[in-house]
Amino acid sequence: MAPSTDGTLLETSALLLDMDGTLVDSDAVVERVWRAWSARQGLDPEYVLSVAHGQQAHLTMAQLLPDRPSERNHAEGRALLDQETGDTEGVVPVPGAPAFLRALHGLPHALVTSASRDLARARMTAAGLPMPATRITAEDVSASKPDPEGFLKGAAEVGQLPSDCVAFEDSPAGIAAARAAGMRVVGVGHRAADLSPTVAVPDLSGVTVEPLPQGRIRLHLPA
Repeated sequence: MAPSTDGTLLETSALLLDMDGTLVDSDAVVERVWRAWSARQGLDPEYVLSVAHGQQAHLTMAQLLPDRPSERNHAEGRALLDQETGDTEGVVPVPGAPAFLRALHGLPHALVTSASRDLARARMTAAGLPMPATRITAEDVSASKPDPEGFLKGAAEVGQLPSDCVAFEDSPAGIAAARAAGMRVVGVGHRAADLSPTVAVPDLSGVTVEPLPQGRIRLHLPA
């Protein structure tokens, strides 16, 4: 990708990438599944969707219905996960994601997602995006975002200090997790712009990647 001439420059040793809302636009599926669940619970679907992005389903349920047994939340969470994994209608890449991932080929980067392995594979495939060789999914952590465990493991997997990694995120839980890990954050999309990331971009179409000597990476982020 050719460098842009305006905007913000960030230098880093590795990029840690969220999936939903950052690389993949899966809002159509998320809304279908969670609106149906909201109707069954008698909850306002708009409010449910405002907290559902970026974290595992059982955590969203616990937040919305704190008096329910955790066993029920986990069971319903697994059922919703199965529905989301099998439903890829409307799943598309975030604008700029294909070129962005091509530019990262051979550079240190990892996927860090709250999705399961199967869900991540289904959505990346549906969006026509290559799966990063290094990835941290729900099965790899004991605590989901906003806990920083996933990002800390991602940094360790690519052999870099967390403070020298840049995370790309779109959700409140994800941005909080990256910050707690001590990382700079590029907020992607409309949800991220109001969450005070290090830099906010509407999508990935204006983001360029410049390899530097000694394995460093320079990001050019549009104004």
